[in-house]
Amino acid sequence: MLIFKLPDSDIFYTLEKSQEKNVSFVSFDNKTVLDFKGSIQEISRENIEGQNISPKSKSPLIEIGKETPESYALKIAQAKDFIEQNELKKLVLSRRKLLMYLDIDSEKKLSLTKSFLKFCESYPNAFCYLFEKKGEIWMGGFSEVLGKFNKKNNSFETMSVAGTVPVEESWTDKEIEEQKAVTDYIQSILKKFSSNLKTSTTKDLISGNIKHLKTDFSAEISPESLDKIISELHPTPAVCGFPKELCAQGIKSIEHFNREFYAGYIKVETADFIYYFVNLRCASFFKNYAFLFVGGGITLKSDAEKEWQETELKSLAIQNNLIFE
Repeated sequence: MLIFKLPDSDIFYTLEKSQEKNVSFVSFDNKTVLDFKGSIQEISRENIEGQNISPKSKSPLIEIGKETPESYALKIAQAKDFIEQNELKKLVLSRRKLLMYLDIDSEKKLSLTKSFLKFCESYPNAFCYLFEKKGEIWMGGFSEVLGKFNKKNNSFETMSVAGTVPVEESWTDKEIEEQKAVTDYIQSILKKFSSNLKTSTTKDLISGNIKHLKTDFSAEISPESLDKIISELHPTPAVCGFPKELCAQGIKSIEHFNREFYAGYIKVETADFIYYFVNLRCASFFKNYAFLFVGGGITLKSDAEKEWQETELKSLAIQNNLIFE
């Protein structure tokens, strides 16, 4: 079962049985690809609410404990050491936040479909999804586009999104430098595949209670280059760091958990477009708990307390939209 909506749209879609492979979820490390077959069809809010999605228990419960600001600060310190030793600009560190439902409401049951609909209302400019397949249940959404390919005119669009502060705060050099590194990386890739690259000015991207810096790109490309461009773009410095192979090694040595579909991407193919959405504000759900995946870019200027608060703010994207009844 898969339900999703495209950015800036209030139309919901699902897949009707067919052999068409129109939607795929790709993990951060590219090792797992979850394909959803079927033709894309509209689905009403009423039919969504009527879906019965019951998270299964995962036995035994993964013993990770609840991360504390102190334990996360140690990881920030490790990340800074790795950055300094390898002369990097940044490394993207993530958390897998354990959310026990008993801590929220012990008397009621989580409604994933109603939570999904509320999440969509809270983030109208995001690609949002809810799926259940092979015992896994995931929900998420974000407005960052890894790529959008127009089949009719061969135009390709992408964006660099990085830097995070609460909406009311001003940008500092740390966020500006972090976003510029992503922008430079994407430009260097697209220039290899197109001679008419267009780059926008950098603007704010509002996402609920936080904002990011965003730069848009557009270029005409050969359809045969599309898969190569996506493989070079993913994972971008915004979710990994650069060079990505070295940063991926650092991430694995510091995080000590599998990111799974977090910071991976979702491919959606329609009649006219092929979309690639970065999978950032997301969570996996089980019978009594959920894992909320969040992260942030670490540089030598990073403050551990601020980085913790940033991840806490990001986790509210899912947490504040969960409905128990």
